[in-house]
Amino acid sequence: MKKVLIVAIVILLLGFVITQTDLFRSDKPSTFQETSISSPTPSSEKLNEQTACTGVLTPPQAEGPYYKAGSPERNNITQGISGEKLVVSGYVYDKNCKPIPNAWLDFWQADSNGAYDNVGYKLRGHQYTDENGMYRLETIVPAAYESRPPHIHVKARAGSEPALTSQLYFPEQKQNQSDSIFNKALLMIFKDTKNGKLAQFNFVLNY
Repeated sequence: MKKVLIVAIVILLLGFVITQTDLFRSDKPSTFQETSISSPTPSSEKLNEQTACTGVLTPPQAEGPYYKAGSPERNNITQGISGEKLVVSGYVYDKNCKPIPNAWLDFWQADSNGAYDNVGYKLRGHQYTDENGMYRLETIVPAAYESRPPHIHVKARAGSEPALTSQLYFPEQKQNQSDSIFNKALLMIFKDTKNGKLAQFNFVLNY
């Protein structure tokens, strides 16, 4: 009887040792596996060249003849219009370089043929910055027209202050040099991706 009991104890001990050894084998999956991080999509990529506030107020520019009040609130203003995809993002700062949440931004622009929609609100829309003072605009690359280089019109306002009216420009455009109101301080920073272009511009308002 004692021999049977001893054999049973030995078998139990061997089973425990084998189980513990199996738990620490290198060829078994670990419960602390490295988490895989998927590559960012072009729409989530970020530009890091212009993240700090310069403290220099964004220069105003002419409104032009094609502004229409009452645009819809939306971040994507393409409305199915064909063209090269463009995502513009950035921050709105006050004159002390503090981000402004809930700042109002109204964008409008020409299409890929250089034409504005003056009947409806295609390629027009307003939005508000988030709690971090960030905005994001999904649109297409506008074409040059007449003597004007490609550009995006914008109005930006914080609180009850008067709105800043200005224009954003594209780098390396030949019309920039001959345009009478072009201002290099209003050039966006660009990055090409396989699905379109990313651009960045930070506004500094007198607020």
